[in-house]
Amino acid sequence: MSVTDGEPLPFFVYGTLRPGEHHHDLFLRGRTRSEQPARMRGIVLYDGPGYPYAVEEPAGVVRGELVTALPEAYAELLGALDRLEEYVPGDPRNLYERMVRDAARVDGTAARAWVYLAAPAVAARLRSHGRLVPGGDWRERRRGP
Repeated sequence: MSVTDGEPLPFFVYGTLRPGEHHHDLFLRGRTRSEQPARMRGIVLYDGPGYPYAVEEPAGVVRGELVTALPEAYAELLGALDRLEEYVPGDPRNLYERMVRDAARVDGTAARAWVYLAAPAVAARLRSHGRLVPGGDWRERRRGP
C-alpha cells in the first residue's frame, strides 16, 4: 500500500510541537483528537537553532507525542505543519522531509505516523558536526542539569 500526502495519519512530534513547547498552542490546540506519549525507534535527535532535528539512526530512540488530528482539521493542520517545517515535496532545499514511520504508544501498540526528519544534506552535516540530544528527549535536554 502506498502512502499519499493526503492519508490521515497521526503525527509524531518530538520538539517544539510537544505540549508545553512554544509551537504546540499555535499549531495544535483545538485541532487534535488525541495526544499520547510515544517513542520512535530508528531515529536520534540533534540540537538545532532553538529546535531539534531527527536523523535516521538504526539504534536510536526518540521520545515524543503521537498527535491525532480532528478529521475536520486534518488537511489544514497538515498544510500548517508543512509550512512550519518549510517542507515542500521534492524540493532539494528542504531542511526536513515528511516521512511515514512506525511509532510506539506507551501501551506498546504501534501506529504509522508522519514525522519530519532532517533532509539528507542536513542529516549528513549533523552526523559529522552536530550535537546529539542525550536520551532522545528534547524536553529533558531543555531542562538541563
